Amino acid sequence: MLNSTLCYIEKDNNYLMLHRNKKENDMNEGKWIGVGGKIEDKETPEECIIREVFEETGLTLEKVFYRGLVTFINTKYETEYIFVYTATQFSGTLKECNEGTLAWIRKDEIFDLNLWDGDKYFLEKLLDDEKKPFSIKLSYKEDSLIDVKVI
Repeated sequence: MLNSTLCYIEKDNNYLMLHRNKKENDMNEGKWIGVGGKIEDKETPEECIIREVFEETGLTLEKVFYRGLVTFINTKYETEYIFVYTATQFSGTLKECNEGTLAWIRKDEIFDLNLWDGDKYFLEKLLDDEKKPFSIKLSYKEDSLIDVKVI
């Protein structure tokens, strides 16, 4: 089972999104996602998201907000627990990412992108003003979403 992180960095009513179009054998190929990655041994999820965002974007997160947990089940891939964050305070200069193309996307245009179908469920939670932590279980048969449990 994998543990990973995902962050949606906010600026001027936009999210920084990553179009996964550069890595070979990428389970996210062609999809738009937030930035993040696998948690390393002895690393907290918060340490991971700060490290991964810097590695992928060149930005240093100054404050992160835990938003929820996504349990990603897929017949083709290993089960993954994804710790989801948002961030509004950061410094640095955006750099090119070796995993895909980074772009600031207006929040009201996010759902027009090629997303995993299950991502829409937790993105709605991120856009909700209540900002209550969530837990969502997304079950896929390969690329097809077959079940969603929102807790």
